[in-house]
Amino acid sequence: MNTCALVRRAAAAAVMLSALGAVPAGAALRTPRPSPDATLKQTVGITDLTLTYSRPGVKGREVWGKLVPYGKPWRTGANEATTITTSTDVTVNGLPLPKGKYSFFTIPTVGAWTLVFSRQQEQWGAFDYDSTQDALRVTLAPEPADFQEWMGFEFDSLTAQSARVSLRWEKLRVPFKVVANTPELVLVLAREGIAAAKADDWATPYQGARYAFENNVGNAGEASAWLEKSLKLKENYQTLFLKARMLAKGGNKTDAITMGEKAVKLEKDRKLEKGDERADTAPLEKMIVEWKSK
Repeated sequence: MNTCALVRRAAAAAVMLSALGAVPAGAALRTPRPSPDATLKQTVGITDLTLTYSRPGVKGREVWGKLVPYGKPWRTGANEATTITTSTDVTVNGLPLPKGKYSFFTIPTVGAWTLVFSRQQEQWGAFDYDSTQDALRVTLAPEPADFQEWMGFEFDSLTAQSARVSLRWEKLRVPFKVVANTPELVLVLAREGIAAAKADDWATPYQGARYAFENNVGNAGEASAWLEKSLKLKENYQTLFLKARMLAKGGNKTDAITMGEKAVKLEKDRKLEKGDERADTAPLEKMIVEWKSK
């Protein structure tokens, strides 16, 4: 058989195989994973926490020490290793963890678990786990819990600075606390925002001053300077109310009363635009009464 005939036969065979067995691009059938994917997100203050994992089921099996062996790194789920991402630096049970994305392995034992935040990326299972890539290890005790068929995570005990993250599966809960330094993070953003604010922007320095004052972060002089900058641009109920509170906290009740009364009058006399609503002055009026009584 000559070369041309061989080429034609090979081409015909390729066409037949394509017709019989090839799957057209983009036509692959999606079927369910036995352990479905899940993503859990939670914002703590201004810090975003994201857990991405797959959820195995108990399915009548003995989990701890059998399905999940004791003393060995576990992917903390199924399929790809679980990952945890934090948008800012945090602490986990008091230990520092820089912002970033980590593979989240665990090493369970009967009385204690080790949580491992690893710099390794794109891991399938824990087969290639490398302890030299650990960014943080945390040891803690698991807790008994109500039965849960599908492994999962949950956030609770949420505040502006912290959240408890719990791994739940079978009859165990493994909780750990994540803390973000929200006041300091906001203070940094406030300084940057105020420095970059437009010449007629009264709201940004006001917001920075209010947050610093109400959360007692930074120093009083800085917050006061931000408010003065805002007041020079716009005297309204919000800016005058905050000024009155600052004066009262500093012990100057006389000027606080004057400033508070000015704020109340300004708001009650303000001409409302279409769709606008008048601010509730009752909280400030109550403060003025208290300041006068003292």
